[in-house]
This record gives sequence, C-alpha cells and structure tokens, in this order.
Amino acid sequence: MHRLFFCLKQKYFSDEKQVEIGKRQDRKHENPDENYAENGEIYTKKGAKKKQNNDKIMLTNRNRWYIIINQITRNKRGEANRMRVKLLIATVDTEYADLISDYISEHHADIIEVSVCSTPEGLNDAVPKRKYDVALIDTMLIENAETNAIHLPMLLWSEHDNALKTAMELSKINKYQRVSKIVAIVLEEYAKVSGNRYGSDKRSTNITAVWSPAGGVGKTTVALAYAASCALKEKEVFYLNLETFSSIPGYFPENSKSISTVFEMLENPEGNVKMLIQGTCCRESGITYLCSPDNYDDMCILSADNVKELVTSCAQLTDELVIDLSCLCDFRTRQVFDIADKVLIVTESTSSSTAKLAQFTSQNNVFESIREKAILVANKGAVISENAAGALISLPLVQSNSTEEIYKALSENSFES
Repeated sequence: MHRLFFCLKQKYFSDEKQVEIGKRQDRKHENPDENYAENGEIYTKKGAKKKQNNDKIMLTNRNRWYIIINQITRNKRGEANRMRVKLLIATVDTEYADLISDYISEHHADIIEVSVCSTPEGLNDAVPKRKYDVALIDTMLIENAETNAIHLPMLLWSEHDNALKTAMELSKINKYQRVSKIVAIVLEEYAKVSGNRYGSDKRSTNITAVWSPAGGVGKTTVALAYAASCALKEKEVFYLNLETFSSIPGYFPENSKSISTVFEMLENPEGNVKMLIQGTCCRESGITYLCSPDNYDDMCILSADNVKELVTSCAQLTDELVIDLSCLCDFRTRQVFDIADKVLIVTESTSSSTAKLAQFTSQNNVFESIREKAILVANKGAVISENAAGALISLPLVQSNSTEEIYKALSENSFES
C-alpha cells in the first residue's frame, strides 16, 4: 500500500506545486496555474466525478479516494493524530470551489475535511445537519445564510464585491490569492477561537534535543541530519529551531508566517496553539518546520512555560520532534532537557570545543540530570579520548559548500549509539 501511495503521490501530488487562483475573467484567456489544470485533467481522465450545481453537499470520488489512501498510509506510518477542521466552501462559482477543494484534499487531507455547496438552499440545508468549524461563504450566498451554527463563518470577497450589511461583522478572506495562503489564514483564525488549547498529555513522540556548549561544531547540521535520517525511515519529523538566532533561512525556504505568530498565542491565555502550528508550519525534504522569528527579541521573551507548551504542542503532531537549541544553558534549554527523551551533545576535535565540553560535564550539575539520556556526537571526524556521557555517535567530515548536501550526506550515517 505504501509503495502504491508513494508512486501516486510522486505523479499527482507534488508538494512543490503552488496554486494561485486568478480572477474569473482572467481565466477565460489564460490559466494562472498550468500545473494545477494538468492535475485536473488527470483526474478527469481517471473518471473523477465533477461537482454539479445542485443543493447537495458533495465530496468528489477523487477527494474520497485521496483521503482514504492518505489516512491508511499515515496510520500505517504511525503519525500522531491531528485535529481535523470541518470546512464548508459555499460559493456559486463551482470552478473556484473545485480548485480549492481539490487542493485541500491533495495537500491537507490530514488537517481539513472539506465540503462544498453552490446554492442558498443547499447551504441552509447543510449547515444544521453538520457542525462546521469554518465556512467560507461568498457574497452571493451570505445574505440569507444561517451562520449561527457555524463556529467561524468567513466572507469570501473580492474588490469587485459590494459591501453587504449582513456580512459587516464577519471575518473576511480575499478570494483571489494562493490557496496555500487561504488555508493558512483559515487555520490561524480558527486557532484563535476554537478553544481546546491543551490536548492530551499522552504521546508516543520521541523528542530529541540537540545542543552544544560550543559554537561552530555543526550542531544544526547534526540536528537536521538526524531529522533527515528519521524521515528516511518513513517517520513524520518536526524540526523545531529554538536558537537565539535561527538557522532556518540557511537551510529551508520560508514560505509561511514566522514562528513569532505562535509565540504571540503562547502569551495569550486563549487560542489553540496546536491548530495554529498546523496552519503555519512548512515542509521540505520530508521535514516539517516553523519559519524563523520576526526579530531577535521574540525568542528571548519566551518563558519556561511557553517553551513547554510549544514543545508539547509540536510533539502531538509528529512521530519525531528534533529541537535545535542555542549554545546557552539557560532556563529555556534546561526546560527542553527535562522534556526530551534524549539529548545529543555535539562536539568536534578543536581545543575550544573540547575545553567547553569538559567544563560542562565536570562543573555543571545540569549534565548530571541528563547523563542517562545524553549521547555525545563526535562530528567532523573527531576522535574522542574521554566521554563522560558514555554513549557515542561518530560522524565523518563532509567537504561541501552546500549546507543541504552536508546534512543529507550525514543523514545516511547511523545515529545508533
């Protein structure tokens, strides 16, 4: 089953494809996204059932097929259960609805369950029957819509739409923008109002902290190499960078809101942090991550409780959580040490890193508290004569100017101590 899904995903579900919806009049002359149109043709040829303009809430055969395959594969891989948002798209523009629902079903079936309707009768018939978390309703349907039963009704609008008195108090979302951005906005807005902030404390996630008392030893490279090695084993991997100055821009594209958005909610007693993380995280090379903070101070104001909630929320979304820490041994680092299942302490053969490691292991009582779960990582081909941690992982020196090439090459090594 996994091999079947992998082949289908490679052929039809490329994560690199971005969908941008152009205005209807523009689509008459030029398709704004050839890749997506191509996908639509593929599914039409496969016999997918196209939505018709009637009063029923429909989930196409193609969407059902994708969700089923996706759920089977993810369950087999042991992914932590994610919260699924029930989303209703109510618009008379069936082509627009097709584009959004197809994209969501392909890329976000584990987070969002999507339904569509295209008439006032269909909308008012559907809403009482199901408890929708979010509904995107266009200006043609909003006037007579019963929105009281919807947790977060939102108005789909464009600059050509007339203002409606009935929709003045609704949150608004621009109709014509990238679908990935629409999804991010929906999840972010729903996270603010959904409640259920603290999920179950039970988890099967393995949390690994990666730290070093010395800079320049390749700590981040080792963290990403370990994350990539877990991804090669078909595990869901979340890389959480908590460095004072984030290394994310040096390794990954930043195509979403920054982690600062999550920090703001951590300071707020209301809102669903886990849901917000799902809406703002990115994915590259099998690794999920959050973009770097907007500024330096954002990371520095986190309290120990903030760090604990952030780590716990991320852990509930993945199989493996890899936390890349700053070289400081402050209260934030110690909080992560307490939560982590194991701590990779990275070093190399330079006299500076050797001296700092010796100071940490001999003079700092923090080391005694993590000794049993600490693993020393001798990076860049370093030869270690004394190892207070006991467990040891040796990684070779990889010569390359590309940080991506280095961590991917190291990921092929064994991380078993």
